[in-house]
Amino acid sequence: MCGIVGYVGNRDCADVLVDGLSKLEYRGYDSAGIAVFEKEKIVVEKSKGKLNDLVEKMLQGKKPHGHCGIGHTRWATHGEPSDINSHPHGNKRVTIVHNGIIENYKPIKEFLISQGYGFESETDTETVAKLLDYYYDGDPVQTIAHMIDEVQGSYALGIMFRDFPDRIYAVRKDSPLIIGVGENENFIASDVPAILKYTRDYYLLEQNEIAAITADAVVICDNHNRLVEKEVLTADWDIDAAEKGGYEHFMLKEINEQPTAIRTTIAPRIQNGMPYLEESGITGEMLKAFRRIYIVACGTAMHAGLVGKYVIEKLARVEVTVDIASEFRYRNPLITKEDLVILISQSGETADTHAALKLAKERGAATLSIVNVKGSTIARESDYVIYTHAGPEISVASTKAYSVQLSIMYLLAFELAYVKEAITEQRCRELTEALVSIPDNLKEVLEMKERCQFIASRLVNSDSLLYIGRGLDYALSMEGSLKLKEISYIHSESYAAGELKHGTISLVTQDMPVIAVATQSDLMDKTISNVVEVKSRGAKVTMICSEDLDVDKNVANHLVKLPKIDDLLMPLLAAVPMQYIAYYTAVLKGCNVDQPRNLAKSVTVE
Repeated sequence: MCGIVGYVGNRDCADVLVDGLSKLEYRGYDSAGIAVFEKEKIVVEKSKGKLNDLVEKMLQGKKPHGHCGIGHTRWATHGEPSDINSHPHGNKRVTIVHNGIIENYKPIKEFLISQGYGFESETDTETVAKLLDYYYDGDPVQTIAHMIDEVQGSYALGIMFRDFPDRIYAVRKDSPLIIGVGENENFIASDVPAILKYTRDYYLLEQNEIAAITADAVVICDNHNRLVEKEVLTADWDIDAAEKGGYEHFMLKEINEQPTAIRTTIAPRIQNGMPYLEESGITGEMLKAFRRIYIVACGTAMHAGLVGKYVIEKLARVEVTVDIASEFRYRNPLITKEDLVILISQSGETADTHAALKLAKERGAATLSIVNVKGSTIARESDYVIYTHAGPEISVASTKAYSVQLSIMYLLAFELAYVKEAITEQRCRELTEALVSIPDNLKEVLEMKERCQFIASRLVNSDSLLYIGRGLDYALSMEGSLKLKEISYIHSESYAAGELKHGTISLVTQDMPVIAVATQSDLMDKTISNVVEVKSRGAKVTMICSEDLDVDKNVANHLVKLPKIDDLLMPLLAAVPMQYIAYYTAVLKGCNVDQPRNLAKSVTVE
């Protein structure tokens, strides 16, 4: 979604804001803008397009100079990308930047028009700016509290009042916002990377808390104007983790970071060769008591949940339902106090997943979140949380977050199967040992990039293709297909290989690319039979399989052979060539790999 920064201190404010926005552009890149106090006047510069377009505009002599201001990079929701719809919004008295969606902006806008206000943009944000101006009586905190009472929806707001040129204000509800704490300077930001160059210390702003921020003080109160004491948190990674580190794109860097990310994630959760999740408050007996498990997530995280379902059901013989978060609460799910709801989200702020969490808690189910961002909303509100120690993931297309989510799902499955006595202690140790070896196996797979580049060169001019697989391979093929379509813009679908004959095989034409994932020994004969079906109809087949599989030349045109490990863990290896193939296809097409069109990293609105 949108990215927000704010700064008060002695540095050149415009430079700090632009630098911070450059670290948040993964959250939106339809437009960018800043507002800076020049003496006692708020000066706004904004532009449609990427942040560089704003920088170019300011290089032409339009850069505001001052030491206090707010900035924004936008992912459009209300109103098309344009200079007028770009943030900041407001007037001479009040200027704001906003992340989120105001659900009742239309009646508020109608009321304000009746009070003589005019509107320039199509955004819901301008309504909030004008509402603040309407209520403003010289007391910013009281004005913001009035706004909170009126507005419905989600928001993180950075606010400037003309009468207070030495400070910025901030408030949030259901959208992330932190306050960076420096020496004689302070910040607001949507995410930690925006402030790491200046400080690693920050406050988490809770729901409807209002912050007044000057260069030497941060004062936080609730919406009843009662002071709130906050704990200062410290980011556990530095600025280098949020930089490209010599790689051409963040996505390529993050693909190559997967061995380290998995090792860092699983190491604290293995003790004496067995899964150990008690640091998160999760015991084997607790897991054993649940009647059913629901896994709820969006996009890539949901695909990790599907792998988790296959593994848990196969090993532990416990029923698992996987739901797309945006569908979960609208189908009135049959969750009870005897169930465990697992919520997976890289950011911990995904709006639909957060809504599913609220529903699960209302129904009395236990909730466990698997998230990457410490202190995020979903993490804080869940009964239990397991953090995936992947570090910052900047590219919109998720890679290492997917792998660490998978690794946690495996540990949960092993633990549950063992306490349910569905597997022996010896088998649990074998599986855990195999999981520990994955980072070393992955290093070998990462050396296959040239093979994947060659395959990508065969896809680059395609209009459409299919990913197929069975069982775990089908769950994995869904993620491979998503990766390709979201960054290369080639139409791609994943399909259960056994379902091809029930309609989809009619789409197969001469030379159509098909990527077949075939890593499961017990399904291999049937998968190869399905591959032959598409090959005989003219498809050009790439098969991702284990190195010990002897594949006839008439079955596949191209092979990507992976190190042989336990079939259950093959998704952790097979994901990498599919990430590489998507990446190199997008590069060859000249696409913006890290910032694909119409997408943003952290979807904080429904």
